[in-house]
Amino acid sequence: MNKYYRLWWALIAVLGVTFGILGYFGKEVYRVAPPIPEQVLTQDGELLMTRDSILDGQTAWQSVGGMQLGSIWGHGAYQAPDWTADWLHRELLAWLDLAAQDEYDRPYAELEPAQQNSLQFQLKQAYRQNSYDADRDTLVLSARRVKAIENTAEYYHRLFGAAPELQQTRRSYAMKEDTLPSSERRDRLGEFFFWTAWAAATERAPGEATYTNNWPHEPLIDNVPTAENVVWSVVSVVLLIAGIGGLVWAWSFMRGKDEAEPVPPHTDPLTTLALTPSQKALGKYLFIVIALFVFQVFLGGFTAHYTVEGQAFYGIETSKWFPYSLVRTWHIQSALFWIATGFLAAGLFLAPIINGGKDPRFQKLGVDILFWALVVVVAGSFLGNYFAIAQIMPAEWNFWLGHQGYEYVDLGRLWQIGKFTGIVFWLVLMLRGIVPALRQPGDKHLLVLLTASVIAIGLFYGAGFFYGERTHISIMEYWRWWIVHLWVEGFFEVFATAALAFIFCSMGLVSKRMATIASLASASLFMLGGVPGTFHHLYFSGTTTPVMAVGATFSALEVVPLIVLGHEAWEHYRLQHRADWMQKIKWPLMFFVAVAFWNMLGAGVLGFSINPPISLYYVQGLNTTATHAHGALFGVYGFLALGFTLLILRYIRPQLVFSERLMRMAFWWLNGGLALMLFSSLLPVGIIQFIASASEGLWYARSESFMQSDQLQTLRWVRTFGDVVFIVGALAVAWQVMKGLFNIGGHAPLDIIDTQSANRT
Repeated sequence: MNKYYRLWWALIAVLGVTFGILGYFGKEVYRVAPPIPEQVLTQDGELLMTRDSILDGQTAWQSVGGMQLGSIWGHGAYQAPDWTADWLHRELLAWLDLAAQDEYDRPYAELEPAQQNSLQFQLKQAYRQNSYDADRDTLVLSARRVKAIENTAEYYHRLFGAAPELQQTRRSYAMKEDTLPSSERRDRLGEFFFWTAWAAATERAPGEATYTNNWPHEPLIDNVPTAENVVWSVVSVVLLIAGIGGLVWAWSFMRGKDEAEPVPPHTDPLTTLALTPSQKALGKYLFIVIALFVFQVFLGGFTAHYTVEGQAFYGIETSKWFPYSLVRTWHIQSALFWIATGFLAAGLFLAPIINGGKDPRFQKLGVDILFWALVVVVAGSFLGNYFAIAQIMPAEWNFWLGHQGYEYVDLGRLWQIGKFTGIVFWLVLMLRGIVPALRQPGDKHLLVLLTASVIAIGLFYGAGFFYGERTHISIMEYWRWWIVHLWVEGFFEVFATAALAFIFCSMGLVSKRMATIASLASASLFMLGGVPGTFHHLYFSGTTTPVMAVGATFSALEVVPLIVLGHEAWEHYRLQHRADWMQKIKWPLMFFVAVAFWNMLGAGVLGFSINPPISLYYVQGLNTTATHAHGALFGVYGFLALGFTLLILRYIRPQLVFSERLMRMAFWWLNGGLALMLFSSLLPVGIIQFIASASEGLWYARSESFMQSDQLQTLRWVRTFGDVVFIVGALAVAWQVMKGLFNIGGHAPLDIIDTQSANRT
C-alpha cells in the first residue's frame, strides 16, 4: 500500500504544480494580450475603426465558419489562406507600391534593387514601430498606411462577396459564392483581419518581438524567429532526450521484480454477471457511434475533394448547399461526437460492473434520457451550423444557435451548454454506480483513479464557457485549448488507461496491484507534460516568451511516456493468448494495440515534429499539422472508441462471434488507409509547404498560386487512394457492429433499443 500512496502523492504533486503553472501563465495571457484599440485614427484625427467595429468583424468571421475557412494566427483550416499572413503581405505590397509611386513615380516591381532596398527599410520602420498609445487607448496610422489598408480591404470585400473577377480565387480557396452577403459586415470583417495582421507586425516595445512573437514568417519586415524561439527549441529537444533516458533508467532500475502473472480464470468473469437493463440499452449508443463514424468518414472524403475542385464534387456544384466550411465543420464535430459517445458508452457499461452487477434505481431511464439528449444536441448543432454558414440565421443568433467559429468547439453556445449538461448527467450516472462500490472494503485505489478521471471529464468541458462571442481571441485560444488539448488529450487519456486497467483486472488477466501501479504512474507522466504542454498551442497567439518557454519545455515531456507504448501494445496483444475465452475479444484487443501504435507515431513522432517553437514557427497552419491531427485524433481516440464499441458489443450480444474476414478487413484497411492518407498525401504536401514557408513566407505556402500548383494538386488527388482504403475499412467495422446489434445472419432478431434478456455464453 505504501507504494500506492507514494504514487498518489506524486500524482497530486504533479497536478498541483502543473495546474499552478497553467493558471499563473494563463493570467499572463490576459495581461499581455495584444490591445484592441478603442479607436484607430489617421494622423489627422479621422476615425477609421473602433474596438467595437473590430469585434463586429470577429463575429462576422465566426458566422462564415471562422477557423473552418482559412485560419487566423495559424489556427484553422488549410485550404484558404491564413488571413493574418495573407492580409499582412498584401498590405505590405500595397504600401511599397504607394511609396514607389510617391518617391519614384513607378511601380515597386520596376525599381532598381537599391531603390527597393531603401523602401523595404522604410517599410520595416513603418510597420514594426508601435504607434499604439496605451494612455489614450488609440492607434494612429500614417496616411500611406491608411491607403494601403483601404486597398487591401477592397480586395477582401470583393473576395467574400460575389465579385465575378475573383470567382476562380474563391474556387481555389474552396469558398462558396457570396460567402458573406452583407456589405457592411464584409467591411467589419476586413477590420478584424487588419487588426490580427497589425498585431503580427508591430513590436511590443522598441527592439522586441511583435505581439505574435514575430509570427508569421514575413521577410519584407524581418519577421523571423526570435533568439528565444531558437533557444527554447534546443531546450525542448535536450529535455526530450533526457526524459527518454530518465524513463529508460527508471524502467530498468526502479520497477523492481516483476510479479508472477495471475492465473486466468477458466471462464470470462464478466459473463458471470447478468446483463442489467442499462447495459442492454447501450445498443443504441453503439449504433450512433457507428452511424456518426460512417457519416464522418464520407464527409472526410467529401471535404478532401474540395481541396482539388473547390466548389464542386466531381463536377456537381455542391458548394451552393454544402460548402467546404460546413462539411469540414460537420466532419470534425461528428468525429468528436462519435468518439465521445464511445467513451460515454464504455463508462455506462462499467458502472453496473463496478456496482456488483446491479443497476442503481432508474439507471436505465437515465441512460435512455442521455441518449436522446445526445441526439438532440447532435441534430441541433448540425442544423445550426448549416443555417449560420448559409447566412440564413440572424447575426445576433449565430454564436448561440449557429457557429462559434472556433475549431473543435464550432457548435453554437446553446448546444455546447446542452453537451456539457449531458456530460455532467453522465457523470451523475457513473457516480451512482461507483460511490456504493467505494464504500465497500478492499483495495479501491484503481477505482478512485477511475472515479477522478470520470469527474474530470464531466467538469473540465466547462472550460469552454470562460470565453464568449466577443472575447479577445488570445484569451479565447487559452480556454479553447483547455478543451481540445487538456480535456481530450489529458483526462480522456487517463480515463482510457484506468478503464482498460479496470476491465483487464476484472477479467483476472492482470493483478489489481500491477494495474493500479501502472495506471497511477501513467497518469502522472501524462499530466506532467500534458497540462503545461497546453501552451505549445499558444506560442504565436499574442503571448510572450515565458509562455513559449513553458510550452516548449513541457510539451517535450509529453512525448516521453509514449516511447513505452510498444511494450503496452505487446501486453495487449498477448492478452488474447492468456485464456481460450479471450479469443472472443481478440478484435477489441487488436484495436487497443492500434491505439498504442498510433499514440507513439501520430501523437508522439508526428506531434513532436511540429512542437518545438522553431518548427511550429514555419509549419503552423500547414498540412504538417493536419498530419499530426489525423494520426492522433483517429489513430488514438478513434481506434480507442471503436475498441470500446466492439468490446461492449461482445458482452451485450453474448451470442455474437466476430467475423474474422470482416474484422481483418476492418482492422488492416483502417490502419492502411490512415497510413496512406498521411504519408502519401498530407505529409508530403506539408513538407513542400514547409520549404515554401521557410524560404518565402507563410503567405506563399498558403497562397493560391502555390496551392494550385500541379505538384500539390497531384498529391491531393493521390489522397483518394488512402481515403478509399480507409472507407472500406470503416464500412467493414460498421457492418460488423450492425450485424451484431441486429443479429443479422443469426437466429433471433434482437431489438436495438431494449434487448430482451439473453443467456451468457
